[in-house]
Amino acid sequence: MRRLGPWLGVDLGQVRIGLAMSDPDLILAWPSDTIQRAGRGIGAVAEEIHRLAEESGASRVVIGLALNMNGTEGPNAAEARRLADALEALGSKTLLQDERRSSVQAEAQLRQAGRSARRQRAVVDQAAAVVILQAALDAARDGFSATG
Repeated sequence: MRRLGPWLGVDLGQVRIGLAMSDPDLILAWPSDTIQRAGRGIGAVAEEIHRLAEESGASRVVIGLALNMNGTEGPNAAEARRLADALEALGSKTLLQDERRSSVQAEAQLRQAGRSARRQRAVVDQAAAVVILQAALDAARDGFSATG
């Protein structure tokens, strides 16, 4: 059986983009990196994420899809879809994953670990990417598809 490689998780923000990586067996996600977004267009962001995905051997890029609490899509979801389209055009396989409450969940987990989320925004972005990626991994393992 051919191993496909780990997945790269993305929490797309306006200022920072949190990244997470999975193990090659697609079981566990962990924080990876934070890249700066401020002032950069979606094309430049896609190129950097695609490069990082290739360098890490990621077989898929999981992007958080910012849905409203009622399940509708707003401007942030449209931006996630634009990123997915740009990554696909570069050759990366993508998956959109519902990210509702991922930042809230990440901040709660950091508080439980005794870390101040307010002073470490980059850590929150990475932790949110972990939440997004882990949800996609769990859904794939359980035979469910992610959003999009």
